[in-house]
Amino acid sequence: MDTINITDFLPHRYPFLFVDRVVALEAGRRITALKNVTINEPFFRGHFPGRPLMPGVLICEAVAQAGGILASSAFPGAKNRPSIAMLTGLDRVRFRHPVFPGDQLCMEVEVVRRHDPFWKMRGVAAVEGKVVAELEFTVALEAALRSEDRG
Repeated sequence: MDTINITDFLPHRYPFLFVDRVVALEAGRRITALKNVTINEPFFRGHFPGRPLMPGVLICEAVAQAGGILASSAFPGAKNRPSIAMLTGLDRVRFRHPVFPGDQLCMEVEVVRRHDPFWKMRGVAAVEGKVVAELEFTVALEAALRSEDRG
């Protein structure tokens, strides 16, 4: 799945789309996605001048976006797909190594449990096989939340 297909699953667009490619997907179970970290990312101008590092919160966002694709993939067909998977919680976040321009962030996410509309997931981000971040997070699917609000 490339960037064009990814935008079918995520509402994010440049400069806030942090998934460039999906290399493996088991619908509703696990995903492996890539983010190419380039020096022309807007956040590098201020984080940090002379020593650009990808902010940890944006690494978490990238992993959560991969999780959003994963949760949305459980709904076949664009008509049934939720419009947004909203991040509702971060747990057990650990940053192990910095991420620099030129790195390729490989994100692996798996579903821990699902209780609609909430999906608890575990994610690992790595660069060249070295873990740079680990986290657990929860997303809520907006379409399911909207139908609960009506009930």
